[in-house]
Order: sequence, then structure tokens, then C-alpha cells
Amino acid sequence: MRYPSMYPALFLERLNRFTARIQIEDQIHLAHVKNTGRLRELLFPHAPIYVQHCDSPMRKTAYDLISVCRQDGSWVNIDSQAPNAVLAEFLPQLFPDQEIRPEYTWKDSRFDFKVGARVLIEAKGVTLLCEDGIARFPDAPTDRGIKHLQGLIQAKEEGWEPYLIFVLAMKSARGLSPNDMTHPQFGKTLRRAAESGVHILAFDSLVSPDSLVIDQAVPVLL
Repeated sequence: MRYPSMYPALFLERLNRFTARIQIEDQIHLAHVKNTGRLRELLFPHAPIYVQHCDSPMRKTAYDLISVCRQDGSWVNIDSQAPNAVLAEFLPQLFPDQEIRPEYTWKDSRFDFKVGARVLIEAKGVTLLCEDGIARFPDAPTDRGIKHLQGLIQAKEEGWEPYLIFVLAMKSARGLSPNDMTHPQFGKTLRRAAESGVHILAFDSLVSPDSLVIDQAVPVLL
């Protein structure tokens, strides 16, 4: 996927979960942060970023913060809506000739995709890359993530083929692990899901300031 109307900028500060002060050339603006995670390892003062201009009179901000340059020069996409979009483009490679339906409700959970007759898929975007080269999820506690895992476990028990697919919005990670220090219950539930037969996959991405494309599978380290 590629974003139109993109501009280089500098990150200045995060005012709250949803709003940041940014600088474009010599002008200060407000931008919508399209990710409620902490992002502490990415959003530091004067970090190079790319923002998307959104011309709508209904908005409080004219820009969306899309991508951030890490200190090593690589880019990370922080748009929380992007993993579903790029996975939708990628799923026909994993499930050729199968009908793919987004936003499928099963019992009290809404999963990101239903494929064919019996496949349920939940996608999770990953932005946290630790110093050991391992990407970790989540970067903040996620009760919603645990609920999705419990739903996938139940679906497996009732004859479905459930998948949890992590989309790493970055390149160069050597694996994906649950972030037990931040949310140990998520890691415990993820391991239980894997033992129950839920398929746990992870893919990295080719990232530029204005594009994101799923690239290769990476090991899931449980």
C-alpha cells in the first residue's frame, strides 16, 4: 500500500494519546497519532517523520502521523490501520482462490478476516523492536488482544482453523516474541493458544516513508 499526500516533518512532542506537535519546514502543526501504543522508543524529540495531509473541515488536525525513522535510519509504520490493509493485499498469496471477507463477527468477537468456509484470522500490528533484534507485542497492556486470543481458542475447539497473524511494520527483526514484561497475561494466553492449535504467524514488511508491503515470514519465539 502507498499513501498519497505525504510530507516530511519532525516530531516535537506527544500531547496525548491521539495528538502530537510536529514541524513542517518552519511551521508548527498538530497531527493525529494513528496509534494508541506508547511508542516511546520511536517518538523522541526531532525524530524524522512523514505525515499525511488530510483536507477535511470535520477534522481537528490537518495531518496524520504515518511513519517514523528509527535512530538506525530504518523506517517504521505506526498507522494502526495499516496492518489490516496490507494483510488484505497479502492473504491471496496464503489462501489462493479462497473468498476473503473482512470484519467477520463470530459469537461475541469481531475478527479481521474470514477466509473460505472455516478460517478465522485476527491481525496485530507490531512496532516495537528491542535491542536484541526481537520484535515484541504488545508495547502496552491489551485486554482486547487477550479477548481475541480467547475467541480464537474457542473457535478452534468448535472446528474452525483460526490464525493470529502479526504484521511487523518494520524490517530486520530476527523474530517475534510476546512482550511478557509489559503484559505477562497476553504472553501466557498466546502460548495457550498455540498449544490449542491456533496458528501463530509473523511477517515483516518493506517500509518506506510513504509505503508498506508485507515481505517475509519471521520466526515466532514462544
